Amino acid sequence: MNIGMLWYDNDPKAELAVKVERAAAYYRNKYGRAPTICFVHPSMFGATPPPNETGGLKAGGLEIRSTRSVLPNHLWLGVNGANPT
Repeated sequence: MNIGMLWYDNDPKAELAVKVERAAAYYRNKYGRAPTICFVHPSMFGATPPPNETGGLKAGGLEIRSTRSVLPNHLWLGVNGANPT
């Protein structure tokens, strides 16, 4: 993914899955298509991070991956491996 939408969510009461679903709903409404992948900072996974940088978690139909390139409390959503139509 080279192009995506950056979403900020610092709600301390919401779980990561809820944050991803909120951001995905906004993405669908704004761009008219559903995102397929979401990158987040590793610290957002909490006590049980995924086994490696490729992620392994899903929420709201999106694959969630960790990367230190995204700041904490930010989510980078987009479409993985597809050209926009």
